[in-house]
Amino acid sequence: MKKRRNNYIIAILLCCLMTAIGYAQVDQKLAQTGFQFLSVVSDARGAAMGEAMTSLQTGSSSLFFNPAGMAQMKNFVDATASVNEWIADIKHLTFSVAVSPAGGNYGVIGLSVQSVDYGDFYGTVVNPSSDLGFEDTGIFKLSALAVGIGYAKQLTDQFSVGGQIRFVHQDLGTSVVPLVVQRQINDSTTVSDTTSQAISNKLNPLVFDFGTQFKTGIKSLVFGMSVRNFSKEVKYAQEGFQAPLVFNLGISMNLMDFFPSAQANHTLLMGIDATHYRDHPEQVKVGLEYSFMNILKLRGGYVSKSDYDESSFSYGVGLAYSGLAFDYAYTPFGVFTKVQRITVRLSY
Repeated sequence: MKKRRNNYIIAILLCCLMTAIGYAQVDQKLAQTGFQFLSVVSDARGAAMGEAMTSLQTGSSSLFFNPAGMAQMKNFVDATASVNEWIADIKHLTFSVAVSPAGGNYGVIGLSVQSVDYGDFYGTVVNPSSDLGFEDTGIFKLSALAVGIGYAKQLTDQFSVGGQIRFVHQDLGTSVVPLVVQRQINDSTTVSDTTSQAISNKLNPLVFDFGTQFKTGIKSLVFGMSVRNFSKEVKYAQEGFQAPLVFNLGISMNLMDFFPSAQANHTLLMGIDATHYRDHPEQVKVGLEYSFMNILKLRGGYVSKSDYDESSFSYGVGLAYSGLAFDYAYTPFGVFTKVQRITVRLSY
């Protein structure tokens, strides 16, 4: 009976994989997405490990990688708060919290929040009567926000599933565009008047995430799969676009399984992800995390680099004690110098 159940689980995983591959082969358009802030990782642990997190169990942070990863949460509550000093003085802020009632017998419920501070922008509009050809309209701000509710459940000792629905809001300000209005003077004469029209650039789509994880039973080897940022097509003016859809397949393992005598005080976790984007070439991500007595964490990550990427390697450190953890990540970012992230986690 157990063998038959495992066969069903493997069949489900294969179906999910084939669906993802089929979608990727049919839909090959690149650079046809918006809401790019959804693709930015702010969690310091995930960033330090090269974002290779699809098959890892990371509590409420899993809502930013693979919702199934919070299904095996051991604590009643897990909460994180992250600050990401992104490029061009842009700041990303994220918060997540997950609750596991009744020891996880009814699954795990989570909430995620992601917001962006783009700073101040100076607005202008065309004004032919001005010596400069334009006039100032003052300082304005852009905004981006995503709020999600997720659920994960461990269906068997080996197989977990999870999903998340996110409400995404993005406000790119108001555009002032010229508008030509034609007026009929008489049967033979038509004149055109040029005026302007203010267009509000706000969108509020729903975005869906889904993922699975499978413990193989071979030491600590885990497989994971996730589909993130699935949405309908929306548009601001004329050209339609979707959220930055991405498919992830990942494996992870504690390499200290091969050194039983060192397992008491040491772990060396390795994660590898293969990622297919709607708007970006495929990437391979590799992450390592060394832990000493589950207190000190040293991390490193690598992301395969395309011609226009500015980052490849990442590094990080973490400290954890009595349910409180502090993580820091540093990513060299080419012409943008560096990106730094800080995350605080509380679990009890």
